[in-house]
Amino acid sequence: MRLTSTGCKCPKCQDSGWEIVEENGSSYARECSCGIRKREVLGRKLKFANIPDAFKEVRLENFRRDVYRREDSKVIIEKDCKAIDWWLDDIASMKEQGMGLYLYSSTKGSGKTRMAASIANELIYNKGMSVKFATSVQILNEIKASWKQEEGMTEHQLLDDLSRAEILVIDDFGIERIKDWIEEKLYHIINSRYINRTITIFTSNLPIDGLEYDVRITNRIKERSFPLVFPNESVRDYIAEANFSRLKEVMAS
Repeated sequence: MRLTSTGCKCPKCQDSGWEIVEENGSSYARECSCGIRKREVLGRKLKFANIPDAFKEVRLENFRRDVYRREDSKVIIEKDCKAIDWWLDDIASMKEQGMGLYLYSSTKGSGKTRMAASIANELIYNKGMSVKFATSVQILNEIKASWKQEEGMTEHQLLDDLSRAEILVIDDFGIERIKDWIEEKLYHIINSRYINRTITIFTSNLPIDGLEYDVRITNRIKERSFPLVFPNESVRDYIAEANFSRLKEVMAS
């Protein structure tokens, strides 16, 4: 887009996001059709989400189902995708009920995190929702860091932000070593979201019943999550295998 003589891209709103409209002898401001406001809002949502760089471009439509090789895995992932589509299609009702998702598989690299990031991007780009993405270890490390720093977010502010986020994705839930203070902080977050009916999406290597947390935590997750088991097959291994094959072809040519 060419700049105007004022240095702005949009001649109607001068890049403010609002244009002045004259109608029936009066004037009022409305959101400009150039879309700058929508782009600014989307930018803030993406910054808040903090989705890892490796997953910023993943979408449900480019989630690779064909990489699973075992027949049972193909059946499982097809059912998972169908359930996730249903959940997203009815997101207004899910939000009202505070119903999230719990994606689990004992196999690392089975696609849980990629799927969670795909869902997060779908919610941000197509549903206009705010999402916060973090591993459970990141959350706990940020809490510990808040105890030492003199500036920045306090523990109370951090817990409040995590409790109030419209959608919270907690990746790799249940891998941390259980300590009293960890259970206390996680209970605070999960219970606050339970009370306020805000959606939480978990990924884990363990089923809900296999988590070593206090039942106060696991019972709340059970009540407000649809559990979806992922294939016990590592997609990551296949990707590494394909990359090595490509390298061998280049070396042999």
